[in-house]
Amino acid sequence: MAITVKDVAKKAGVATSTVSRVVNNHPSISEATKKKVQKVMDELGYVPNIAARNLGKRTSNAIGIILPPLNSKERMANPFFLEIIEAITDESRNNNMTTAVAVAKSLNDLLEDVKVMHTQKQVSGFILAYAHQGDPVIAYLTENHIPFTLIGQPYTQHETISYIDNDNQLLGQHATEYLIEKGHRNILFVTNSIKEGIYFERYFGYQKAMMINQLKPYDSVSIIEHTDYADFEDTLITSKASAIVVLDEIFALRVMQLVQMYGYQVPDDISVISFNNSILSTLTHPYLTTIDIDASQLGHEAVRMLIRQLNGENTSITKIVVPHELIERETVIEYKKT
Repeated sequence: MAITVKDVAKKAGVATSTVSRVVNNHPSISEATKKKVQKVMDELGYVPNIAARNLGKRTSNAIGIILPPLNSKERMANPFFLEIIEAITDESRNNNMTTAVAVAKSLNDLLEDVKVMHTQKQVSGFILAYAHQGDPVIAYLTENHIPFTLIGQPYTQHETISYIDNDNQLLGQHATEYLIEKGHRNILFVTNSIKEGIYFERYFGYQKAMMINQLKPYDSVSIIEHTDYADFEDTLITSKASAIVVLDEIFALRVMQLVQMYGYQVPDDISVISFNNSILSTLTHPYLTTIDIDASQLGHEAVRMLIRQLNGENTSITKIVVPHELIERETVIEYKKT
């Protein structure tokens, strides 16, 4: 038989309303009474009905994690999102909160999930693990004054949205400059997304590094559909590329496969560098040279920022930049002109 509030109240010698106030940490209850009731709850093994408690309070002790549209197997398998979820869940647990994840294949479906989570009071606020141009989810959260934190740089409302991110433009610049230092001059930037903030920022960083070093930046190479594969091979030939900066790690593995399919060897013929430093970077040979973006810190800081909002603090001017680190492995070598 389940233990009820009445059972706790009877054994503790208090009213059921007193037990409810203890469960909800009401300030009108003395510390002595709290300790007495809590002791009885522990002895009886009483577990509060969190759902009912939240419904009555019209609040929640949960954080909603919103992932970007997972519309491909590559996106669904991206370990970055698993690392972000783990970090957010860990930090939420440290603050006596739980998490709920919103996942969908399109922004419109994602918006509907978020609306349900909000209107049913399933969560107190949200953390978006992405930044999309013209995102209807951000518009909904902003219009309804729902607390949220963004992992990534917003396209608009920079002064009102609190966000945490790496300096992705600096990441793109750092990766490109590393290749230039290794003697590479014909360097491509390859992407599988042209809508997300990290694409724009990292590509801008690539362009900046090339121009600072008086080298001609190439147009970004988009490989989104299978029909793009042939164009990519043509670009490798015409550009005489000796190195490639790839938008993210899981896509970098696909690019390396394509390069080898075209008859090139990595890194002997073409060097490759990417971003994230997940477990994928050392699953296959050659090990991937990459830039560590510290996904764990991104997740932890996002939760702390959101909790400050939930506590009534003004975080609209809060912008946190997480540092990065270049991890040298096996996919980049000195360029030797033949």
